[in-house]
Amino acid sequence: MSGNTEFLWYIPNDIRPGHRGDAAVDNHNSLDTLTSHARALEDHGWKGALIGTGWGRPDTFTVAASLAARTTTFEPLIAIRPGYWRPANFASAVATLDHLTGGRVRINIVSGKDNLAAYGDSEGDQAHRYGRTKEFMRLARRLWTEQEVTADGQHFGVTDSTVVPRIEVRGDRLHPKLYFGGASEAAEQVAATEADVQLFWGEPLAGVAERIDRLKTLSATLDRDLPPLEFGLRITTLVRDTTEQAWADAEAKVAEMAMSAGSSWNDHKQGLAVGQQRLLDLQSQGDVLDDNLYTAPGRFGGGGAGTTWLVGSAADVARSLRKYRDLGITHFVLSGTPYLSEIKRQGDQLLPLLRD
Repeated sequence: MSGNTEFLWYIPNDIRPGHRGDAAVDNHNSLDTLTSHARALEDHGWKGALIGTGWGRPDTFTVAASLAARTTTFEPLIAIRPGYWRPANFASAVATLDHLTGGRVRINIVSGKDNLAAYGDSEGDQAHRYGRTKEFMRLARRLWTEQEVTADGQHFGVTDSTVVPRIEVRGDRLHPKLYFGGASEAAEQVAATEADVQLFWGEPLAGVAERIDRLKTLSATLDRDLPPLEFGLRITTLVRDTTEQAWADAEAKVAEMAMSAGSSWNDHKQGLAVGQQRLLDLQSQGDVLDDNLYTAPGRFGGGGAGTTWLVGSAADVARSLRKYRDLGITHFVLSGTPYLSEIKRQGDQLLPLLRD
């Protein structure tokens, strides 16, 4: 499962301690603490980490730049929202950070609902929201790969715009990869034409296979003019030394969630996007799907990548992740809590099995 397969982690980037069962330590989001996570990722075999975004969280781009400056190989997957940025400002910021880090930047474009009024944004219906996202991604890519760009779109425009420093071409990497999520019809049309990597949450294998087939068909139907779309999985992985210990800990965590209504777990449940609803609907099929995909967390407050978990020993979880790899998943964004100790445990126990 090596070759072009990549393994990233997750840095929650949250003001409140205890995110998804994390250790509620002092200074949990200080630069020193976050740097310790990024350096542990470097030391334990990870490529980098997705850094979460949302109004009411620290600014993701600032956190990513700070961590990149304190590391040498860590690659931040920086979650951003088109409503926070104008495309040319965004393209310039990314190009600058990419230059300063020697090409370590990745971007996750987020189009889900957020507290728009709080940061002075407004958007219309779903068609408007994804139309804007599509235009944003297309224009950013042009600004990275062309000079003196002029564009007059429905949402954004630039005239004779050249972003500096220029993005350095590195092998087949023409610019930082654009990751994208979303399961609605409108989102999938954007992914099929504009994304470099489509990220899925933890659906059963059959659901992921169906979506990969649909996106490949859409890419052909919509005359995608980019390299083939790649696919990623963003999922919680609960790994312990034995299968029995993993399931005991998983059930204990869910029992804790039930007592607190999942108060620190459900940061993706506002507005119930199509992808989130798909995960919540899995509960009707049973508590455990496929071999070890645990759906109970979603019933007790789990949201986003915390809605379903892959549970088991390192061998159990590696076996399941290989099945996703066989479907065509090449980018894995994993996480478990406490985050720091799990970076080390899963880096040392799980990743070697996946590189075999």
